[in-house]
Amino acid sequence: MPDCSGKTVVVTGANSGLGLEASRAFAGKGAHVVLACRSTSRGDDAREEILKDHPDASLDVRELDLANLDSVRSFAEVFTDDYDDLDVLCNNAGVMATPYRTTADGFELQFGVNHLGHFALTGQLLPMIAATPGETRVVTTSSGAHRMGEIDLDDLHHQRSYGKWEAYGQSKLANLLFAYELDRRLGAADVDVTSVAAHPGYAATNLQLRGPEMEGADLRERLMALTNNVVAQSAERGALPILYAATAADVRGGDYVGPDGLAEMRGYPTKVTSSDRSYDMQLADELWAVSEELTDVSYDFEALPNGRTTPTAD
Repeated sequence: MPDCSGKTVVVTGANSGLGLEASRAFAGKGAHVVLACRSTSRGDDAREEILKDHPDASLDVRELDLANLDSVRSFAEVFTDDYDDLDVLCNNAGVMATPYRTTADGFELQFGVNHLGHFALTGQLLPMIAATPGETRVVTTSSGAHRMGEIDLDDLHHQRSYGKWEAYGQSKLANLLFAYELDRRLGAADVDVTSVAAHPGYAATNLQLRGPEMEGADLRERLMALTNNVVAQSAERGALPILYAATAADVRGGDYVGPDGLAEMRGYPTKVTSSDRSYDMQLADELWAVSEELTDVSYDFEALPNGRTTPTAD
């Protein structure tokens, strides 16, 4: 992992799991890391934990609730007031296989947090990312579960029927469709920002425990914790694909990084491929249009720094 001194990095969901480990690694390499967390008290705990390993780390805890578009807007507005540059945005936070819940804006929770919250956040921070000198990247975390995902544009919020794993798969497929489409649109506008995706394989984090906890399923929560201890790789190892996607010199726009082991469940980071659905450009375009409508966040690529301008006629 290269030196990151002088770089500003935003990590969503930085208070635990992959986000915490990625933030720790960025800080250890000299980056200024903004810990974007739903709970600032947990963010403060994460900050103190990182400082134990890296006493000179430069860290800033900020409140960000991806289940509330007002919170996303507030985070983006205050961040752009306080900072001049943003080198790396890690869209990492997420929820998995939760019982049916809705966000503050009425979206199904997993689709709202995992995809729409990050879609809105990226759109509002993209002008700053594009204006930052040097190479800048947007890294979106997906999952192997995207392979079971389908995008139902007529029922994105599963109001007709709800399966927690189907909803999770949809949200993770949406992450990939977004990451790839963002890269295509940046390229078409000649904007020098790299959009890539990553997945951790099977990493032991609180993500697997949150769903059973919300359902009050104590036995399933204990079984999941046991499975994490026996089968999963560590959160530290699971964060490596994110770090590779964010910093490796050979990463190109539209890349997808995951573990190199059997079934991409564990191992060291390498470039991998995703499902055929994730490369469906028409579906990505349709999802983009719906996402802009739902979040009320429109991307104006031609207005971005380094964007191509249309010549005016004499």
